[in-house]
Parts: sequence; C-alpha cells; structure tokens
Amino acid sequence: MNDRAALLAEIAELKTRHHAVILCHNYQPAEIFPVADYIGDSLELARKAAETDSELIVFCGVRFMAETAKLLSPRARVILPAPAAGCQMADMVSAEALRARREELGDVAAVAYVNTTAAVKAESDICCTSANAVRVVESLPPDRPVLFVPDRNLARWVAHESGRAIIPWEGFCYVHALFTVADVARARREHPGVPVACHPECPLEVLEAADHVASTGGMYRLAREHAELVLGTEVGMCDRIRFDFPENRCWPLRRTAVCRNMKLTTLELVRDALASRVEEVTVPEPVAGRARAAIERMLAAS
Repeated sequence: MNDRAALLAEIAELKTRHHAVILCHNYQPAEIFPVADYIGDSLELARKAAETDSELIVFCGVRFMAETAKLLSPRARVILPAPAAGCQMADMVSAEALRARREELGDVAAVAYVNTTAAVKAESDICCTSANAVRVVESLPPDRPVLFVPDRNLARWVAHESGRAIIPWEGFCYVHALFTVADVARARREHPGVPVACHPECPLEVLEAADHVASTGGMYRLAREHAELVLGTEVGMCDRIRFDFPENRCWPLRRTAVCRNMKLTTLELVRDALASRVEEVTVPEPVAGRARAAIERMLAAS
C-alpha cells in the first residue's frame, strides 16, 4: 500500500470510528473530494449540517463555513482542518461596524451574506447565499430599505434582479472582483460557442456580459446540461466538475483566480482533524442563538 492509499484508509477508519461526516466546499483542493461525504456550495452544505446526526463534522472550507455548521448542528463537534483558513471578504465587516451603520440608517433590514462571521450574522435580520440572495431579499417587506453586507458586487446583482433599492457594504471577494468584461470577450474568442457562467460576486458588467449567472451549485447543475463550460469563479470549480463529469470540458475564465485560503486544506490535515488533533470551532452564546436565527430565516425563505 502506497502512502496515499494508507492515508485514505486511515481517514476512512477514523471517520467510521468517530461517526464523522466530512463536508467539502466546491473550491477545495481536488485531493479532498474522494474523502468527502458531501461536496457543494454554501447553501447545500448549510442544509447538510442542519440535517446531520453525526457526532463530528469535519468542514473542509473556511472558518465562516465551519461556524455556520456549528450553528446549525450545535451538538456536534465541528473542526476546520486548516484553522488559518479565513475569508478576506468576511473580514471587511465587523459586528461593531454593522451595528453602528444600522443605528445611522434607522429602520433597515440587514441582510448578511453567509460569507460573514457568526458575530456579524447575529447583528443581521436574515442571511443569504449567492444561490438564494435574490429570493431572500424579495421575501422582505417591500417598503423597508435593505442594507446588504459585505459584498458590494452581490448586492448590486441582487438589486438588478429584484428591483429593490439596496444599500451595499463596500466589501468584495478579491478573486471575483478581478474579473473583467475583457476576460469574457477573450473566453468567447478562445472557446467559441461555449457558454460562459459567472458567479454573482463578480462585477455587474461582467455578469451582464456572461451567458449565465450562477452560484457554484448552479454551475454544477449547468455542467449536467453542457459538455463544455467557461466558469468565472475560483479555478477549483472546474476541478469539481471534472471530478463528477470527467467527460466534460471546463475552463476557468481566468487561470489566476485562486483563493489562497480555500487551498490550505490537505488530506493530512483532514486526518488530524478526525484524530482530534485540531481545536474545535465554537460560537459563544448569545451570539450563537441570534446568528442561528438569521440563518434559519434564510433556510425558511429558501
């Protein structure tokens, strides 16, 4: 048995011994996919976390995702294999700053993108993901202004699609914010006739130039319908599609669109998480209760 096979066997044994489930985001390194029980986008993984009866959740992603899993499955131990895996966009808003902005604006509905800390979710009325953001905003009273944190690009897309007046926070994803209309034009030259799908964290003009606007879960569904795709998102999404659809051809809109934090997870770290060598993710009360309520409102609206 080679080293990789031995590592995979150890992970399988530990997972069974600890009644564990491994949740994996679409942007994770391809080596993680074979050991995952569920692979998906933030909304899909939030639902899986809420449904699981496992005693241990190993969340292969970034910290805000592991926090969300803990909020929705409070009895489980939740471990992030790469504890340093954060999110620069999530760090662009704090609970204190959001509280101050709400006081300044008065009666607004605060919508927190799931790419936020539990403390920020706790200061919000409802959460959303890129997959359900439009639906969530449309579920709110039409006469109440909406403050959307932290992604200005997603906020503008939601305003475009819903017709609602939205006050955007000035945060952004450094991966998606770099895409340009010129990238889309180049993709059309290099791959004529191939659909271009872009994530709603991209700038609005890029989304308007694309054929489809989709979350990573939506991109996965598009792969069932199209044998070829160009994807305007983190490059790992093409690996995800190739994993389940090896006959498909998938090209990243920009090969340099890499999230450094998403690539921190390794199989060795997954093994260590299952062996309880990594600290648990915790969310203190009363933050947890208020943040959980915002997420549950999202799931109900979805």
